[in-house]
Amino acid sequence: MPAEMILPPCLETDDGQPRRIGVEIEFAGLSCEQAATLVRDLFGGQIEPIDPYKFEVAGTRFGTFTVELDSQYAHADESEGGEAASVSAGVSDIGRSIRNGVTTAFVAVTSLWLPVEIVAPPIPLEVLPELDRLVPALRTEGAEGSKDGLLYAFATQLNPEAPSLRAESIVAHLKAFLLLAGRLRAEIDVDLLRRTLPFTDPFPKTFFQKVIDPDYWPALPQFIDDYLETNPTRNRELDLLPLLMHIAPEQVRAKVEDELVKSRPTFHYRLPDTRLSDPTWSVVTEWNRWAEVERLAADPEALRDLGGAFLDAAESRKPEAPAEAIDAWRSENSPGR
Repeated sequence: MPAEMILPPCLETDDGQPRRIGVEIEFAGLSCEQAATLVRDLFGGQIEPIDPYKFEVAGTRFGTFTVELDSQYAHADESEGGEAASVSAGVSDIGRSIRNGVTTAFVAVTSLWLPVEIVAPPIPLEVLPELDRLVPALRTEGAEGSKDGLLYAFATQLNPEAPSLRAESIVAHLKAFLLLAGRLRAEIDVDLLRRTLPFTDPFPKTFFQKVIDPDYWPALPQFIDDYLETNPTRNRELDLLPLLMHIAPEQVRAKVEDELVKSRPTFHYRLPDTRLSDPTWSVVTEWNRWAEVERLAADPEALRDLGGAFLDAAESRKPEAPAEAIDAWRSENSPGR
């Protein structure tokens, strides 16, 4: 039975417009053309080939979808060093070849690494369950997710529009995510290969402790400087660079040269796997996990108390205290209460 969508505290942006969300689903087992046909059959529109590995489905009820061989693995930060960077550097050769138009027989091999990706246009939050019809349709057609192959590391990424561009709102959402990130990782049970690769790296410990401090409420320029000092990369479980680029492009570009960072007024939530082999999994399932972040962000007292609990635990070496505090907050603030 499909999960029932949990609505966030804020359904509108500061300017009174309905909030929207973008969705990106990665998978294997279908060609780009087959996936584009599936999108058209579900939502209408016309298929417009861009090249053999990229199609648009225009004129659907939601707008224009893009279906393509995803080359995100070509753009991992090699500067981060270590084993993950070595893996990323090797895959980058594949990505460059695809971007340079080398469409030889090696493309069949790259399907082991590079998933097909359906990128949905931004839609109103409340119609996400309708978009989620993609998941059972992909499953029926034989698409494969993260658990269906040893070399699969496929993500379902959510891009919920930020309810506000004010510093206190953005910082509150980041605080809430940091406080819940460990629990989210455990509940998602993030795929081992995805944990090995750098694309969903946790935030550095020093940054984590800085932000969750109950007294940390900087003005927006200072927050952006703080974020960029330790996170000048897209490779975070919650990537704020698109949002910060939307707010302060010159400030971000001074520290981030990655051309793949695009301006969007959204949180870029990269943590969820694609779990097509699990009949209980859906995009709404992952949204509901994110919705808990939004509920916590709207609870300033809980942010203060939980932040203090984490910092106290770090000093007293009592790791169970934050988990107990989170469980208590969850019990008191579950959607059904």
